[in-house]
Amino acid sequence: MKQLTFHELQDYLALKYKEGRTSSALFMKLVEEIGEVAEVLNQLEGRKENSEDASLEKELVDVIHYAVAIASINDIDLTEAMIKKDKQAAIKYNQSPNLEEFLVQMK
Repeated sequence: MKQLTFHELQDYLALKYKEGRTSSALFMKLVEEIGEVAEVLNQLEGRKENSEDASLEKELVDVIHYAVAIASINDIDLTEAMIKKDKQAAIKYNQSPNLEEFLVQMK
């Protein structure tokens, strides 16, 4: 299966949501999906009765979908933003390597 990049996902979601969806509408869907993640985690950790159709994988994919969609319709380059934010966090928390250094090491 082909590897998916943030850029490709953002391009796809920008096309999918180019008309008719606002950031706040997508955010409401994101919040709903986060609640569904919480529900599945509660089931998996024994705090709630298990549902046969509960799937952490599916719910996390939905969370990522809506978070990336919000970034896409607001012209935020998530790849660039994640590297920049991680670099700031690495400095703040004295962590090494940061994401950018990690990516360079992987090549």
